[in-house]
Amino acid sequence: MPTCLITGVTGQDGAYLSHFLLEKGYRVVGMMRRSASSDLVGERLRWLGILQEVELVNGNLIDLSSLIRLLQTYQPDEVYNLGAQSFVAASWDQPLLTGQVTGIGAGNMLEAIRIARPQARFYQASSSEMFGRIQQPRQTEQTPFYPRSPYAVAKLYAHWMTVNHRESFGMHASSGILFNHESPLRGIEFVTRKITDGVARIKLGLTRELPLGNLEAMRDWGHARDYVRAMWLMLQQETPDDYVVATGRSTSIREFCRLAFSHVGLNFEDHVVSHLDLIRPAEVDVLLGDATKAGRKLGWRPTVTLEDMVAEMVEADLARHRARLKL
Repeated sequence: MPTCLITGVTGQDGAYLSHFLLEKGYRVVGMMRRSASSDLVGERLRWLGILQEVELVNGNLIDLSSLIRLLQTYQPDEVYNLGAQSFVAASWDQPLLTGQVTGIGAGNMLEAIRIARPQARFYQASSSEMFGRIQQPRQTEQTPFYPRSPYAVAKLYAHWMTVNHRESFGMHASSGILFNHESPLRGIEFVTRKITDGVARIKLGLTRELPLGNLEAMRDWGHARDYVRAMWLMLQQETPDDYVVATGRSTSIREFCRLAFSHVGLNFEDHVVSHLDLIRPAEVDVLLGDATKAGRKLGWRPTVTLEDMVAEMVEADLARHRARLKL
């Protein structure tokens, strides 16, 4: 039974990856930081029905000693670094924390592996936000980066540290440059869940308006279930490398709203209000990924359409609110 260590295990990707690897026969050890809301940290794992199967252990990406101890104790074959301060909007308010956790934290994990478990294979969750002000209409592994937020800058540091450890120390370290990926487990602060949750609340008569920022921003949206499969495939390759993971389809937030509201028979224009104070200080206008390399080398393809993903998210939020109304 191979053993994996997942940081950020209680997040969207950590939960889906845990589910995927458990089905593959892995022993899944999930690192979680001490949280004041510790009674809620396992909700995503519970939603997937795997909370009791994942071994949750305490650790923190900004505490190198805790990482070394975990690697020494559990001797993982694979390490998936999904932990981060991952909300782009919050990174302007907490730029130094974002840099410590999202950037330096990845460096800490790489150093801990080099010291305590050098044979382990490492996956770094890089981000399409690193492309920022895009230099090419379709972004590939060769597209120059131009980060436009403290989050993206921190992710870029983590990305290049992964490349550096691979090239300097021969580590099996790969990065997945993942474009936006969503699901019913997406955090409520992210725009896609904010939309589907708002649709559910409006449909059930709990509110009438949905305040959003820039409706014209365009993103390449896929489903998190598909994207965690790509993570695993990267670590099964003989040679480590970096891969763009994307659907190749870019859609505006406006169109996402239309799909979500029309799923419940509503017109989004009757409910969505754009607020200037919700627009980012430096916007990333368009992202569109080219996952040709992942398709060729990993055999990876997305399987969930945007329309099906939006419908799944809206239905999940309707079910959540209906359950609360019965209490």
